[in-house]
Amino acid sequence: MSKAAREFRIARSAARAGRFRDFSVTRGTWLGIFLSICFLVLASNIQFNATSAAQTPQRNDAHTAGAKDAFTYADKRLVERAIGATCTERIRDPFGSTPIDEMQTRPSLPVNNTDAVAGARRAENLLPVTKKLVTGAIIQLAKDYGVFDSVTARNRIDAATTRVGTVKRIKPDVDARDNASVVLREPRTIEFGTIFLAGLKSDEAMISVLAHELTHIASGQPDSLRPLFRAIARRAAVRTGLRISGQRAEELACDLVGIIAARQFITQTASWEPLPRRIARALEHNCVNDDESDEDHLSPRNTIRALFALEVDLAGEVVAGPLS
Repeated sequence: MSKAAREFRIARSAARAGRFRDFSVTRGTWLGIFLSICFLVLASNIQFNATSAAQTPQRNDAHTAGAKDAFTYADKRLVERAIGATCTERIRDPFGSTPIDEMQTRPSLPVNNTDAVAGARRAENLLPVTKKLVTGAIIQLAKDYGVFDSVTARNRIDAATTRVGTVKRIKPDVDARDNASVVLREPRTIEFGTIFLAGLKSDEAMISVLAHELTHIASGQPDSLRPLFRAIARRAAVRTGLRISGQRAEELACDLVGIIAARQFITQTASWEPLPRRIARALEHNCVNDDESDEDHLSPRNTIRALFALEVDLAGEVVAGPLS
């Protein structure tokens, strides 16, 4: 058999040349070509898999590490700027709230005081819309923090939001002074100190406080919202380095519902007033000089800090406008 008869003839398309070229491959070189082809195929598969893995987005659940849990040094700086912008705006705004440490130094106001009456009327008028806003905020937070992912969890949230709807009355109280409170065994009434009613001079401020008290009622005696409170507190503690547990967790979560409800109210109600000013009003009563804490509450300014750390976008909105 001739040498040509022992060779394999392989035709390969040569598109650019527009013709076929013949390639002769001897038996001695066939194994090397075969191994080279296998190596190229294997290398291509490895590169493809690595590229696919790099391009495949990672799951970003609220209860797993992801973008929602990220808190950068830039975010921390933004939070501090937002605190300053909020408390500066309180001074500029004719409807800015009175800080709670100033409220505490003032004499009690009778129920028929003009400012207290105006505050009580504002609270009564805003109660229906605030109940709807709180219901929506609680459900959304439960989803965001991963406590709405089972039948039992959803039933707890449903029970909580049902209790919100039972509140019907605002009761001014001279002795309550600069506080608002609820009695869980009688969850139809929110009691407001007359000094507090007089000190909250805007709808946004009143809604944030109403929503806070409504969230206490939502959790109720069964502590239906305790898993949500704990999840919020954990994230806030990581981002701020503050100790947030027990009753502090509940108080902070109620404040968070308050600012979310106020922000949603702002979205739903048109106004000529700048957005940063309206957002600031939901927090201004915490702009104190005497910044003390207790076992059940963060200090007022640390409360603002934790809330902005949890809602960094909100902090950005406060500092984005001309008020900063």
